[in-house]
Amino acid sequence: MTTYDDRASLTDLTATVERVRGSVEGVIEGKPEVVRLALTVLLAEGHLLIEDVPGVGKTMLAKALARSIDCSVRRIQFTPDLLPSDITGVSIWDQQRRDFEFKPGAIFAQIVIGDEINRASPKTQSALLESMEERQVTIDGQTYELPSPFMVVATQNPVEMEGTYPLPEAQRDRFMARVSVGYPSVEAELQMLDIHGGVSPLEDLQPVAHAHEIVKLVEAVRGVHVSEPVRRYAVELVAATRTHPDLRLGASPRATLHLLRAAKASAALAGREYALPDDVQALAVAVLAHRLLPTAQAQLNRRTAEQVVLEILQHTPVPAAPGQQSGFGGLGRTIPAYPQQPPRSL
Repeated sequence: MTTYDDRASLTDLTATVERVRGSVEGVIEGKPEVVRLALTVLLAEGHLLIEDVPGVGKTMLAKALARSIDCSVRRIQFTPDLLPSDITGVSIWDQQRRDFEFKPGAIFAQIVIGDEINRASPKTQSALLESMEERQVTIDGQTYELPSPFMVVATQNPVEMEGTYPLPEAQRDRFMARVSVGYPSVEAELQMLDIHGGVSPLEDLQPVAHAHEIVKLVEAVRGVHVSEPVRRYAVELVAATRTHPDLRLGASPRATLHLLRAAKASAALAGREYALPDDVQALAVAVLAHRLLPTAQAQLNRRTAEQVVLEILQHTPVPAAPGQQSGFGGLGRTIPAYPQQPPRSL
């Protein structure tokens, strides 16, 4: 049973996250919701996929998040000639020792930035599968543990762009959430010209949190309470994707787990010891849409996976439950009831 004081943990979490958020937002102007989602995925022990057209700050966001935390960072530029061993590492024969010596690849870091991940071949993309799910790498029959915290922040261009390979379903399913940065507003773009016009703000960016602080915050997020009605709500949302007529591939049980973890992180970021249906609703599109495959007819009708998830949210009843005991920190504090409400129109 956890013995730390949960109030102090939430206070520390809020203060640390605000420092990291302020540091990243000093580089990425006018996108607070994107920065918040990146921090949510970090605290939920997930991996983030940033998809958008070139030049909107995908790599800048990944670098700003990595540099704001005092931990090991490696960047991989995915290209068509990149080999799996360039990512995982390789065993090299040492003539002096007359034995093989393992040379770790770029995956052996706490935050790994995969730039333009869909420009590499599927064979190379699959080199990330074991590390993203099991946080380990197996080379020549030997298993190597990866450091903690461990997060992959990958960027990709839309599949319509030249020279891209679509990510396999198994690869997309390992990313907790997908986010699009989007074009900035006029005001944000004017501010960007002032800030980025001379030197890059990344050059002066200093770490505002340590890796061991992030590990403690992740442990605190694990203790956020999720009531049975909220868990059932998440399961019903995911199950609805498996029977929807516009989808030929629904979300996996891993998606349910990712949705629950993200909801707990979102609740902790809001200073709550318990998750609400609103946390699940707010993250459903980011967590589920990239895992879904529309049918051919849906594609002809220009129906996107995001639209399907929004439709499912509208038709799935939102639970209402009485007050119950909190499991956060093992202290059994009473959780206030969330009010009864009809399905929210999104």
